Amino acid sequence: MVIARISEIARHVGQEVRLQGWLYNKRSSKKLQFLQVRDGSGIIQAIVSLEDVGAEMFAVADALTQESSLIVDGVVREDPRSPIGFELHAKAVRVVGKSVDYPISKKEHGDAFLMDHRHLWLRSRRQHVILKIRHTIIKAIRDYFDGNGYTLVDSPILTPNAVEGTSTLFTTPYFERKAYLTQSGQLYQEAAAMAFGKSYCFGPTFRAEKSKTRRHLTEFWMVEPEVAYLELEGLMDLCEDFLCSVVQRVLEVHEKDLTEALERDITHLKNVQKPFVRLSYDNAVKEITQIRDSVTDAEQKALLDITWGMDFGSPHETELTKRYDRPIMCFGYPSEVKAFYMKRDPSNPRVCRNVDVLAPEGYGEIIGGGQREDDLDTLERAIAHENLPKAAYEWFLDLRRYGTVPHAGFGLGVERTVAWVCGLHHVRETIPFARTLDRLEP
Repeated sequence: MVIARISEIARHVGQEVRLQGWLYNKRSSKKLQFLQVRDGSGIIQAIVSLEDVGAEMFAVADALTQESSLIVDGVVREDPRSPIGFELHAKAVRVVGKSVDYPISKKEHGDAFLMDHRHLWLRSRRQHVILKIRHTIIKAIRDYFDGNGYTLVDSPILTPNAVEGTSTLFTTPYFERKAYLTQSGQLYQEAAAMAFGKSYCFGPTFRAEKSKTRRHLTEFWMVEPEVAYLELEGLMDLCEDFLCSVVQRVLEVHEKDLTEALERDITHLKNVQKPFVRLSYDNAVKEITQIRDSVTDAEQKALLDITWGMDFGSPHETELTKRYDRPIMCFGYPSEVKAFYMKRDPSNPRVCRNVDVLAPEGYGEIIGGGQREDDLDTLERAIAHENLPKAAYEWFLDLRRYGTVPHAGFGLGVERTVAWVCGLHHVRETIPFARTLDRLEP
């Protein structure tokens, strides 16, 4: 007996196969049972006929409950009415594990209830599609860097120092010392880039921000490439090429999933093509000011308040990106609102050579990066200015002592990218088990 996967069922037309899965749904009549069977790769309808299987086995199928595990043997037939073009005509049905009072039903459930039952909610079609798209995005990311000469160099999760400020660190005992869960693998990628020329890391990162916004998680995944002899202009080219490649792959593989299962308008995704909008921080402030001045609601106007020197918040990014049909690359932010390692612009030290890529439709920053400070003295002054412990950064300073070069890199958050691509309101659906300010389980 051939054990078949639903995603590969077209290979077995006319053959008898065995499906191993779970009951997603069913409908019944006196002589026919229509079982919607899922196996993790897809859903197929298995038709159980009283005439074909007999009264005893028909009764077994009739007693099946939602999410009971089962094995179905049957013959694969083509059927143009089926969503996947095929059906299974059952010859035998066997129950493996009963499901009693499955808690997630067709009725409406609140977000909190669904997140409490996330371990089961993953089985639903919508969540299944979202995580399959996440898988494709991750594979596209790896394929891009692996295919363009980058070496994967894993950065540690436990670190002795902060990357982007001490206020958002998770602290943990480390034998007789204190350690932190990493905010970013970037500092270590700078060392990797000096060894390999082009490197990247891809792993979990942690931010202890006390934020409950729809864009924040305390644990999320980030890819961080770093390139030696790369400056800001080349970095923006890299961001542009990389993001176009990833979105194109998703559209190639999942256009039907996006438009049908998620009801996603993919117009803006199809517009993710070169060139992106390149907007200086100065001009972005002017545009946000124009938007603010056109708003009549006092509360919204206050949220959009902006003066030169402020970092952009979610309302600023949201309204700014609504003006464009493709990503914006906003560059040249004030040095004071960016990390200590960002290189200052030699022509204007008040700003740094950074870039944030903002997704359209109000999804905000999905890439943050820039050129790194490669001058030893300047970096030492920046560490002192931030009151950071110099001893913890001596190894980082060594990269400037022994063969320093211009270099640049960025970080892309997977969850925000998935939210944008899938058109989701909240990032909690973009990761298998979300960790937020008020959620540590399941």
